[in-house]
Amino acid sequence: MSARITAATALRVLQQIRHDPRTIALLLVVPAALLWLLHELLGDLAFDRLGAPMLGIFPFISMFLVTSIAMLRERTSGTLERLMTMPLAKIDLLAGYGIAFALLAAIQGLITSAVAFAFLGLDSAGEPGLIVLLAVIDAVLGSSLGLLASAFAATEFQAVQFMPAFVLPQILLCGLLIPREQMSDWLEAVASVLPLTFAFEALDAVSVDGADLSGVIDEIAVLAGMIAVAIALAALTLRRRTA
Repeated sequence: MSARITAATALRVLQQIRHDPRTIALLLVVPAALLWLLHELLGDLAFDRLGAPMLGIFPFISMFLVTSIAMLRERTSGTLERLMTMPLAKIDLLAGYGIAFALLAAIQGLITSAVAFAFLGLDSAGEPGLIVLLAVIDAVLGSSLGLLASAFAATEFQAVQFMPAFVLPQILLCGLLIPREQMSDWLEAVASVLPLTFAFEALDAVSVDGADLSGVIDEIAVLAGMIAVAIALAALTLRRRTA
């Protein structure tokens, strides 16, 4: 793995996004705006219950969408095909994309969390800093799954279709709407292996139960493993999609 090639790839991706104001708005403005809308709809008391989980879900959705479309453009435009003819490893390429989108995810998570705590008055039983960390991890998770999903789409329209097909079932089953223990056995079994379930449970444990880092370390470890697996699987698709 070459640090120079990885850094150059990440810089190129960030420069491309810098010239796309709509993508920047989707990443940095829309999640915070949705949180404000949720606050206006629910009021302070209900927002304190749902605000923290949505701090993870909104960035997860937007990063999944932006990353899957951006990576698909690279695949369909021939950029990846040209890059793969150069002496670089697939891990260099994916690491560069991963770092670029992880940086964007971190910025997004920080902005969204700042809006929630500083402007919307989100009150949490646990440490706000831990909620911010979890929000950033969830955004990175969405980005890594977006990298993987881009391998199975031929057009940007198909990439967008993956969001309701892949993301919405996770929102329905993660425990946000109905506690998992109240679901039927087979639905609870499905929900127990979905990435967003671990994200929701960690945020809910911190915001409602006041859990500290040791109380959610298992969920963080699972999320980190899912991020690594998604990036590794995305690397396996490069040669097949760019040959």
